[in-house]
Amino acid sequence: MKRIRSFVVAGAVSMAVAGIGAGPALAQPAAEPPIATTTPPFTTPDTDDCPFAASPPPAIDLSEVPAPGRTVPQPLPIPADAVGGDRLAECGAVVPDGAPPLPADISATGFVVADMDSGAVLAAKDPHGRYRPASTIKMLLALVALDELNLNTQITATAEDANAEGSAVGIGKNGVYTNLQLMQGLVMASGNDAAHALSAQMGGNAATVDKMNAKAAELGALDTRTATPSGLDGPGMACSAYDLALIYRAAMRNPTFAQLISTETVQFPGYPKDPAIPDDQDRPGFALSNDNRLLYNYEGALGGKTGYTDDARQTFVAGAERNGRRLVVTIMQGDVLPIRPWEQAARLLDYGFALNSASGVGDLVEPQSTSPVTSTRASDATPTLAQPPSSVPTSPDSGSRQSDLQAQGDTVVRIAIGVIGSIVVIGLLWGARKLSRNR
Repeated sequence: MKRIRSFVVAGAVSMAVAGIGAGPALAQPAAEPPIATTTPPFTTPDTDDCPFAASPPPAIDLSEVPAPGRTVPQPLPIPADAVGGDRLAECGAVVPDGAPPLPADISATGFVVADMDSGAVLAAKDPHGRYRPASTIKMLLALVALDELNLNTQITATAEDANAEGSAVGIGKNGVYTNLQLMQGLVMASGNDAAHALSAQMGGNAATVDKMNAKAAELGALDTRTATPSGLDGPGMACSAYDLALIYRAAMRNPTFAQLISTETVQFPGYPKDPAIPDDQDRPGFALSNDNRLLYNYEGALGGKTGYTDDARQTFVAGAERNGRRLVVTIMQGDVLPIRPWEQAARLLDYGFALNSASGVGDLVEPQSTSPVTSTRASDATPTLAQPPSSVPTSPDSGSRQSDLQAQGDTVVRIAIGVIGSIVVIGLLWGARKLSRNR
């Protein structure tokens, strides 16, 4: 009845405006009060009570259910002293004394802004809170692959590579790719298919995960446990905004990685038709574009890495240079609202560039090479970092490689001395026996 009355009143008003009808004006109904909104204004997530100090939020799907016969690994131990400084043990916003308020519209639950060269952490929020990294962990895979694989080596992709779950660069069964091209697909397009093809060359997913975790420990990223090479969620997966900054900083010290992550467009190979599929056709090559929007829209951008899963939400890592300063920004468990992750990163970079690097709240640590790190993975414990396992390659000019060669040389000398000593003893015994017989 109310809708009908409103229609009659509206019609009468229209007729009066048009000069139609001379009867008395109809009474207007009383104005209704405005409908109260139930949507609160946007606020950055509150982490003051350290809800994720030990583990990420509970999963919303089945991605982290362990395989039959396996259990979920226990959370990684929390260091007694916060890596990077005491203030980085805080779980809320961490800014220098007297600093201006953090920028608005930041949906990231945890973030870090740091100077890549000095290592000064300029601002942070829940820096050591543990979240899921999603595809940003591909930076760690890239570091391991750059250590171990020859970029000029060609591989022929398998059906397992092509059918890898999740985002794909578009490699195909029987396609021929160099490791450099796979790295381009990994870093620029976040290809899980490329991640699978790279991991297959390093012993498979499980072996690659072990190498990635060893590399994280070497970098001092003690909040990080990788469960999959690609960043797909898995049992025990964890990282932090602080650790992502460490990983990005280390990766950017590799000129090849720095070039890969800053490349906007490159030509990527196609692959032949599959004989098992009727009427299949050859796939031509195509132009591969970088999926990091900050690279195209922020002056001085150095490149970065995007990430997303249902459980991790939006993750993002990027760097930029301005007036001789290079900063890194990392974002964890964000959302696309109120602005896109790359736009949130841009605001945080602007904030960081406005601060003095001398007034930081902590530091990005340099890679550790002497401290033993005990793993809480379900598999074997991570060995002492001073002596990485043979499955974790080191650079050709590293001190550990020289130590290995020296140890091998010492072993050879000890064996030679033992053999010579044995010959001398045998000779003496034979001589004594012969002398005894001559008597």
